[in-house]
Amino acid sequence: MAIVTTSTPTDQGDHDRKISGDGTPEAAWQGWARLSALPAVDPGELVPLGARAVVVAPHPDDEVLGTGGLLARLSEISRNILVIAVTDGTASHPESRDWPPERLASVRPLETREALQRLHLRHVQVIRLGLQDGDGAHFETALSGLLSEQLQAGDIVFTTWRYDGHPDHEAAGRAVHSAASALDLPCVEVPLWTWHWASPDDTRVPWSRARRIVLDENTHARKLRAVQAFRSQLESDATTGRAPVLPAHVLARLTRPFEVVLI
Repeated sequence: MAIVTTSTPTDQGDHDRKISGDGTPEAAWQGWARLSALPAVDPGELVPLGARAVVVAPHPDDEVLGTGGLLARLSEISRNILVIAVTDGTASHPESRDWPPERLASVRPLETREALQRLHLRHVQVIRLGLQDGDGAHFETALSGLLSEQLQAGDIVFTTWRYDGHPDHEAAGRAVHSAASALDLPCVEVPLWTWHWASPDDTRVPWSRARRIVLDENTHARKLRAVQAFRSQLESDATTGRAPVLPAHVLARLTRPFEVVLI
């Protein structure tokens, strides 16, 4: 994740997807009956035997926040996993003296490694592309080309939703969708910031495509522990006075005992 305080214009002909303030409370989502009634999809069905799961993460932590539970379950059923880190998350703490870009470039990949270990993943490979964090408008074309070199027949590709609200998430979503479509590969999109700006029954969200991946107690516990590995995102910044990038109200929406994907 990364700090965002602006609005992103939509090409869906609707209202802007604003990322500001605390967003829609998790209590509102939990009170929405349709959320718990979304059709469930089994990880083995989503990534069939012989297929590889490829997760394209715009920032370190997006792969765990969005699909950490899914990855843990896929590892348990011996699916191969490739995590492609688009950026090293160096823009998460603007103007910080404690967390300058150089330190973030070193620390955040290590946090990802620790988080994946806490998920007990096997058969996992991580590729770091090192594209510029916060520069989605410019890295989109380059990312699409780089992905075409990594994707192969039999891949099921996961990434952030093309209309997630964060410019980097949307750019990554478009690039992945383009690259996957060119190779006739399935592309599964993951809403992350959507839970912030959207509201229950929001017509801007394609709920008919939404599926739940239910996490058993042990898998959910592993995901919660993995999220705690991203210490740079969980602490306030004394040098700028900013709250954590991942405060409690954001984590509440992203650490439910189920994950939601758009298929």
